[in-house]
Amino acid sequence: MRADARPQARSRFRSERTRQFTESVIREMTRLALRYGAVNLAQGFPDFPAPDVIKEAARAAIADDHNQYTVTWGTPRLRRAIAAKYEREHGLRLDPDSEITVCCGATEGMIASLLATANPDDEVVIFEPFYENYGPDTWLCGARRRLVKLRPPDWSFDPAELRAAFNGRTKAIILTSPHNPTGKVFRREELEQIAALCREFDTLAITDEIYEHILYEDAVHVPLITLPGMRERTILVDSMSKTFSVTGWRVGWVVAAPDLSDSIRKVHDFLTVNAPAPMQQACALALELDREFYRDLSGHYLGRRDLLYGALEAAGFHPHRPSGAYYIMAGIDGFGFGNDRQFALHMLEKAGVACVPGSSFFENPDDGAQLVRFCFCKKYETLEEARERLMRLQ
Repeated sequence: MRADARPQARSRFRSERTRQFTESVIREMTRLALRYGAVNLAQGFPDFPAPDVIKEAARAAIADDHNQYTVTWGTPRLRRAIAAKYEREHGLRLDPDSEITVCCGATEGMIASLLATANPDDEVVIFEPFYENYGPDTWLCGARRRLVKLRPPDWSFDPAELRAAFNGRTKAIILTSPHNPTGKVFRREELEQIAALCREFDTLAITDEIYEHILYEDAVHVPLITLPGMRERTILVDSMSKTFSVTGWRVGWVVAAPDLSDSIRKVHDFLTVNAPAPMQQACALALELDREFYRDLSGHYLGRRDLLYGALEAAGFHPHRPSGAYYIMAGIDGFGFGNDRQFALHMLEKAGVACVPGSSFFENPDDGAQLVRFCFCKKYETLEEARERLMRLQ
């Protein structure tokens, strides 16, 4: 073989389960942003620093030799801090020893929860558009997706369509609120409809709540687990990443009843063993911060949301104003492109701004062919630079 020859993968060596999906489009767009020197409004991570107090706590934890394996499902201090958070904010009393599993971010928390509960040919209900991980998550455990549309402008669902998605094979519904990519915050009335179906069909709810503290105007986050009859059939997935701007720390957790937690812990143990030890120490301190930190968080992002929303309108997009999280879905039909990926590459080359093609959030790419997603968890200077660059598209 020549020195420059690259071996080709032989198809028989590749598992069937991996043929059903591609690499992450979101993370691909970050790599393209680096290549083009673009303003990265694709992947949802801040370009401003995390709070000094928790960074110092992480440094201190490393210096104090919190550098070895922890208890697989998390340090006692962090699990107690997580339990205290839910009792303080929602009146939800949890046993930190049997109902909380610390894992490597919400990403692992979600796949561990599905692997622990779903069997091949079970069905999982997912609202569409959906965060791109949920497709591979269900395929990797052999489950089948049943999709229910969220429709603009308010990204509401049809109760009849949701009911039709449930049947005797339904193992779970995945609910993200505040929602990625649309920014929808599910209202209590909508949550009660979902809970009623879970009770009727004896179905689990797996809730992704990582944007719970990023809310705008009068939006209110209600954890589904707090509704009647949902305490024993809800798996709540959350993380430090978005609230504390530490997406690279990879510390998250799963809240579930003891029998569910037991299964989830088995999967977690063999996936990753434990989340990073020094980061767990720092995260415990972060969760013990004064509640004023959370009150300020939405205001911290509100100005950024409005800046980017206005910039997109001025540049010719048709943006949808989010009620939570830090993403804006925007229509591109005014630009005359055949699909979202063509447009995203054009914007990279001509304007030097990266977004996420909307088709990556839909099963049928045509459904997202005239949509793109932008994130605004960036410094004001970054968003101002993006605004100037976006005007080159006119």
